[in-house]
Amino acid sequence: MRILVVGAGAVGGYFGARLVQAGRDVDFLVRPARAEALRERGLVLRDPDGAEETVHVDTVTADRVGPDYDLVIVAVKSYAFDPALEDLAPAVGPKTVVLPFLNGMSHIDTLVDRFGAERVYGGVAMVMTRLGENGEIVQIGPLAELIHGPVAPDPVVAPEQVREALDTGRFDSRPTDRAVQELWDKWVLLASLGACTCLMRGTIGEINRAPGGAAFTRAVLAESCAIAAASGYPIAEETRARTEKIVGSTRAPTTTSMYWDLTHGNPVEDEHIVGDLVRRGGELGVPTPLLEVARTHLAVYSAQRQGS
Repeated sequence: MRILVVGAGAVGGYFGARLVQAGRDVDFLVRPARAEALRERGLVLRDPDGAEETVHVDTVTADRVGPDYDLVIVAVKSYAFDPALEDLAPAVGPKTVVLPFLNGMSHIDTLVDRFGAERVYGGVAMVMTRLGENGEIVQIGPLAELIHGPVAPDPVVAPEQVREALDTGRFDSRPTDRAVQELWDKWVLLASLGACTCLMRGTIGEINRAPGGAAFTRAVLAESCAIAAASGYPIAEETRARTEKIVGSTRAPTTTSMYWDLTHGNPVEDEHIVGDLVRRGGELGVPTPLLEVARTHLAVYSAQRQGS
């Protein structure tokens, strides 16, 4: 199976490198400057203990990509999704499926509209990585899992083929027949954590230890769960119990990548993660006062960062 990985950042770079190490036929679709850097230095992976390894990878740029791939893995930040979609479109042939690992749901809607549901998989990436100052992939924890499955009953590439391609033993790979529900499950968790930590500028443990903090985090999670249920994807009791434990922890130093970006002056995925959830809640008549405050807070940050 020929695989195209769109993006060589913290998620795409990590999983793509592991696929290369397992002998898979992988190209990275990147910008010319990133392609040149990867040709010169390769992809550098740094584990939690600080040990580094270099993986030499093949790259392709948008002007040279063609419909020769069976699987297109999309691993970019949501604010880079639209240009990435235009770059990857020529790679999608009649027997190609696109497997995105973005948070939220709007990218799935866009891909289905563009390529048809039979060419779209849903994917959830669980990994603790960041992009270092020199483009290296820094792993800050042991978690590394991909969850993947088709969003339509008859995909043009069978789930067994995708499972075989991703099941390398170098990270956990779990196929699912409920990919959209998995996406909602993660979205509820991530949006709740992101809204809480970004609005309060602290870890989830710090928030829950503060006066009124536990009631605040419970209320934010309740809003997120209500939107999921109204959308037809209620969070199962066992999953919700796990989510409540994470969001309600009084000790965990848990934050999110959005909090990291916010506190380091980087662009944030505010509209894709929080804004779209609020929008869907409004359309369905679900009250979301706390999520709306978080959305406004993040929008002000984004506007200030852009100087507008």
